[in-house]
Amino acid sequence: MSSPGTRSLRLLSLLQSRRYWTGAELAERLEVTDRTLRRDIDRLRALGYPVEARRGVAGGYQLAAGAVLPPLVLDDDEAVAIGVGLHSAIQAGTVVGIEESSVRALSKVVHVMPPRLRRRIDALAAMTIPAPWPGPTASVNADVLVSLAQACRDGDRVEFAYTTHDGAQTTRQVDPYRLVLLGRRWYLVAYDLTRFDWRTFRLDRLTELRTTGAHAVPRHLPAGDAAEFVRAGIENLPSRHHVEVRIHAPAAAVRERIGPWGTLEELAGGRCLLRMTSDSLDWPTLMVGNAEAEFEVLAPPALSAHLRAWGDRFGRAVDAPRSAGPE
Repeated sequence: MSSPGTRSLRLLSLLQSRRYWTGAELAERLEVTDRTLRRDIDRLRALGYPVEARRGVAGGYQLAAGAVLPPLVLDDDEAVAIGVGLHSAIQAGTVVGIEESSVRALSKVVHVMPPRLRRRIDALAAMTIPAPWPGPTASVNADVLVSLAQACRDGDRVEFAYTTHDGAQTTRQVDPYRLVLLGRRWYLVAYDLTRFDWRTFRLDRLTELRTTGAHAVPRHLPAGDAAEFVRAGIENLPSRHHVEVRIHAPAAAVRERIGPWGTLEELAGGRCLLRMTSDSLDWPTLMVGNAEAEFEVLAPPALSAHLRAWGDRFGRAVDAPRSAGPE
């Protein structure tokens, strides 16, 4: 069994991570008896933390509003993880409104780190070069992101204004389920009380968010997980290009060159089949170029025309007479 002090920090962290825990859940997570859990709760109260209890068969505990956690106590891996996460947030650019606060937080975290950990974070900053994302990019407001995350966690019903993919302005009331970051876009998976079905919402199209005061109704998501649900919805959009290209190289070699984008199926003769969906033909063009192998376009026909246009443009650039310098 861990020490009372260690358990207290762990218990505080659990109470902060979710609105309500049953006593059985907390005892299981802390690997203690119900009696020990009650002593740990009393210890937190003696330290000034307002832990509220609910009695009964499904009795449990919650940290009252306004409770403040003590100074963070982090091990080495946790401290480096926070530093890496903040550094990534500064460079990613998918969430607006937190750039300056991320820089300030990173400087504070690095300042209190021991030298050995500070060197690891400094090395990351020195050796990392941000590169522009070649695919579509959409930024979301930090307040919207945090508010939705809390609504998902606490089971709060929300309402917001939403712009659909065809530009229609709508008002939606939903029971939020999960947030998903796919590529460089944020999505909300929720049960839409206007459409009476599960839906995916792009956060960059979502405004005027507010909680309704009602509690979300627990429902079963019709997918393995939220990320799978989002992927399936994106790939079924009619505006997406469904690409199939046969590449004259083994799948393992192609994967090393193009990264995780698209699926690869091994074919006979050291070849593979690349499948991917995209709302722009520029992205598949870059991928097949990066494969560094001969290939044939199987679908869609528009990709062949797109490649031909790129090839003509590159050819003109190569054949153009060279001038002495910029004009």
